[in-house]
Amino acid sequence: MTEYRRSNKQYKTKTIKKTRVKKTPFIIIGLLFLLIAFIIYNVSSYRAGLDETDDKQSAVKHNIQMDQNSDGKMTVLLIGHDRVVDNVARADTIMIGQYDFINKKAKIMPIMRDSVFDIPGYRDYKINSAYSLGGPELLSETIEHNLNIHIDHYAIVNYNAFEHVVDTVAPNGVHINVEKTMSKGIDMTLEQGDQRLNGTELLRYARFRQDSEGDFGRVRRQQQVLSALKDEALSVHTIFKLPKTLGIARGYIDTDMSNYEMSKALLSFIVRSDKDIDTLQIPVENSYEMIDHPELGAVLDIDVEMNKRAVDEFLNHEDNVENNKK
Repeated sequence: MTEYRRSNKQYKTKTIKKTRVKKTPFIIIGLLFLLIAFIIYNVSSYRAGLDETDDKQSAVKHNIQMDQNSDGKMTVLLIGHDRVVDNVARADTIMIGQYDFINKKAKIMPIMRDSVFDIPGYRDYKINSAYSLGGPELLSETIEHNLNIHIDHYAIVNYNAFEHVVDTVAPNGVHINVEKTMSKGIDMTLEQGDQRLNGTELLRYARFRQDSEGDFGRVRRQQQVLSALKDEALSVHTIFKLPKTLGIARGYIDTDMSNYEMSKALLSFIVRSDKDIDTLQIPVENSYEMIDHPELGAVLDIDVEMNKRAVDEFLNHEDNVENNKK
């Protein structure tokens, strides 16, 4: 009896080992299958987004390449334009976006479009004039010349992209607390209070400037809108729409960034960062004066050196930055 039990025990032990060995290939195959399915889903969703933008692009195309830094940061000139006349677009929104791959930190720096800067090859103009005069290349050169910001890439977004992306990410609208009833200059009426705005409504809210705050209020609302969009895009029920959303955005955006570069930054932000975005508005507080220029009209006469120092602190000295988190 003892030998039988001992033999039976050995037999069972061998059986268990064989069973474990047999399961391993199936686990590996299953993981590979899930990985392949994940890749196929993302690629097909991205292409579906691109297909939705076929023949709908209205951005002026630019064939330029920016000089890239190797400091672990991606700094992008973000331009929103409102209309194209005689193949020339006007920059309605100018921002600098930066993602730090080392510190996993995202930053946004809006630049007031009525700020006066020295435009290389021309003279002092409103900064949005640089885009009309020489596209993203001259605008980038102007920003680097005046504020000492090295720009790695540019991205030009027309407003059709914004509306389409919003409606894809949030078919039921994006939650916004509309701070006041507004209608002048936006061809619709938005009532004060908490509500969900679709792509068209959200764009009009972000662009409203017909009040005492002017562009300052508009830039503040743009930050509010970007923060609400970020929260909506990263929510559980919309995260799986991101590949298609990226495809739609890519179809409407004129940029020198590759799909790999865009995806790498987005994936790092989603997976590794704290999801907060730091902001600094240019010109900074107490560094400008609003004046009526005899040729340019109402402009912001800014202290360039003061703003240059503030930009350096914001972008390059992480430990000393004092900013507003959105």
